[in-house]
Amino acid sequence: MTHRVPLFVVACGLAGLGGALGSIVGNAAGTSGLYAGGVIGGILGAVGSAAVARARKWIPDDRFLGTALGASVGFLAAAAIATQTLGSPVGPVLSTLLVGLGALLGAGRRGATEE
Repeated sequence: MTHRVPLFVVACGLAGLGGALGSIVGNAAGTSGLYAGGVIGGILGAVGSAAVARARKWIPDDRFLGTALGASVGFLAAAAIATQTLGSPVGPVLSTLLVGLGALLGAGRRGATEE
């Protein structure tokens, strides 16, 4: 339970950072590159957050894939919301919370595989 908060924060942070950096790099290829770079960077950040969680023992090794998939799906949902609410900072900022939520749902309960 104590590792759920750091997992949430790291997932939101790394996916957001990956999305931002990917957008910057992709912008060199124009508008399509900006969006593609943001999505690719965000997914890499989401998977990276699962790797950090596994390395820090916040999740068991067998929960890596679920955590990575949950964070990635959360990022895709957040990206869809953010692109539709660019007129206000509230939508893009709050949608980032979906990444952390996805990571937590993907990780499941820590004690589920431990006896």
